[in-house]
Amino acid sequence: MHTTAMLCAFCEAVEQRNGAAFAALFTEDGVYHDVFYGAFAGRAKIAGMIDDWFYRTATDFRWDMHAPVSDGQTLYARYTFSYRSTLPEAKGARAMFEGVAIMKLREGKIAEYHEVANTATGFVDMNFAPERIAKIFAKQGAALKARPEMKRHLEA
Repeated sequence: MHTTAMLCAFCEAVEQRNGAAFAALFTEDGVYHDVFYGAFAGRAKIAGMIDDWFYRTATDFRWDMHAPVSDGQTLYARYTFSYRSTLPEAKGARAMFEGVAIMKLREGKIAEYHEVANTATGFVDMNFAPERIAKIFAKQGAALKARPEMKRHLEA
């Protein structure tokens, strides 16, 4: 599948709550690393992430990919993403995010998906208390520090 078609199918599947179509874009052993919910491995778990996890506290998803770049093995695309939050404190607000999708490709499918996202804007949109935002960022910081590529950065 051509890169642009894959990214369109990716976004459309999320917006249409079509976990099966979304998971079909991944290899059988594919892994989706979600910035909020963690890793989902295999097509069944990836489909469930869309159908169950994403829509558990949100509706009306919108996802757009911009300026994709790929060497055939790795695909990068800047994205804009939003949804209407159903969390009580959000009062129906649209939470908006921007990020970069990083996909490892194998035989025309996504073998691994990671993202780097600016989540702060969405948390403010959803009226999260400052203490809650700080707790989320502390968890993200700890996860970053635990990654092997950060070892050199942590040395005194």
